[in-house]
Amino acid sequence: MGIITVATTPQSDLHDLDDDGDDAVRRAAEAGESSRASRHWWDRNADEYQDEHGEFLGDDRFVWCPEGLDEADARLLGDVRGLAVLELGAGAAQCSRWLAGQGARPVALDISFRQLQHSRRIDLARGASPVPVVQADAAVLPFADGSFDLACSAYGAVPFSADTAALMREVHRVLRPGGRWVFSVTHPIRWAFPDEPGVEGLTAVASYFDRTPYVEEDEHGRATYVEHHRTLGDRVRELTGAGFRLLDLVEPEWPQGHEQEWGGWSPLRGRLIPGTAVFVAERG
Repeated sequence: MGIITVATTPQSDLHDLDDDGDDAVRRAAEAGESSRASRHWWDRNADEYQDEHGEFLGDDRFVWCPEGLDEADARLLGDVRGLAVLELGAGAAQCSRWLAGQGARPVALDISFRQLQHSRRIDLARGASPVPVVQADAAVLPFADGSFDLACSAYGAVPFSADTAALMREVHRVLRPGGRWVFSVTHPIRWAFPDEPGVEGLTAVASYFDRTPYVEEDEHGRATYVEHHRTLGDRVRELTGAGFRLLDLVEPEWPQGHEQEWGGWSPLRGRLIPGTAVFVAERG
């Protein structure tokens, strides 16, 4: 199956510069601007991302977060055999490939064409049947009502969407009654701290309650990367407002012996403050 195309961490100080030389600011960013920025950023950076993190992610591993919480151990999705599963923000579809190996029928969705090309690259190298993939915005899902038994996302789509309440409603729409929706995001408390792995990342410098998006913009003021912050309470209200029932909120602890840093995630910070929140919800 080919790629189906459907048209459709943010703790830096104000006016800092990101690694690409873009200006990093906190300002409003509406849905269209956020979507365009995410598509272009991930298309531009997919190769580097897969080169840097591909070994950790594996080709067919379902890892929820930089802490290394593995679905093979956590079983937050339950028994997936025979289930139709939608993965949002799938990247190179590593999680979907693991799901297929467990007997599920996954569809991997991502806004970035280049990320999905990496999925095809992995499938070709493995000589395996390709994971079905779709390029689309997760806030406007191109599927009929009740198409899936389960939906999941490991750090994909949710942090980059300007209207996550609408995204939750879309996921609810395409799920069948009783279907689970499980997703991981940067733990909201991290927005109060600098995104640094060392001691400089241990002092709160911003308000946890400031929902102003983090935006990287070029010399013309155009957004090149956008990430949106919600508090834990915001997330719960989005879920329940969309018709979900919250089953669990998992805050993975940093495991002993895990010394790999990933951006602002590190053993030093991970043993003191949570880096990830995993929401486990069920459609009513």
